[in-house]
Amino acid sequence: MQEIRFHGRGGQGTVVASILLAKALFKAGYFVQTFPFFGVERRGAPVETYLRFGKNKIMLRSNVYEPDVVVVQDRGLLSRVDVARGLKKNGYLLLNSSQDPDWSPSFSCFQVARVDANRIAWDFGLGSRTHPIINTAMVGAFAKIIGLPSIKMIEEVIALEISNQTAENVRAAITAYQEVQPVQPNRTNV
Repeated sequence: MQEIRFHGRGGQGTVVASILLAKALFKAGYFVQTFPFFGVERRGAPVETYLRFGKNKIMLRSNVYEPDVVVVQDRGLLSRVDVARGLKKNGYLLLNSSQDPDWSPSFSCFQVARVDANRIAWDFGLGSRTHPIINTAMVGAFAKIIGLPSIKMIEEVIALEISNQTAENVRAAITAYQEVQPVQPNRTNV
């Protein structure tokens, strides 16, 4: 079983991203479970969403405390939330960012990748300049770094589930799939 934890802000499409991934993984033959964790906060407040998938029925019913993958939809959360808490050794940290993060010593035991989902959303007119809707871009990037579900499966689920700006959302997912890149520590960000 694989466990994923999403960190985002209300209004970014964090919950929808986990639902899209869950549906694509289900179509690919996996058992899935996804659910959000947030309170009565307003738009822009931090939210978490959890996703589990595997080849066997999922009996566990709790938050995700030791994820295999952490998806961070807002770079600003890096300084406010311990997004890497519990992330398994050699796990993935996927960041929505136009630049490499300041390298934290805690990042050394897992793989980090980034994609500029904000720019991709802006390029395709998803959301506004101040509130880009980045969920489909992050789903595409996730599919690339993990190797599943296939980008074709992502396209199919977006076409079925998203009725507003469907073509733009599909193109955002494909673009993020193509542009996501690993981040390596270097002298300027260590």
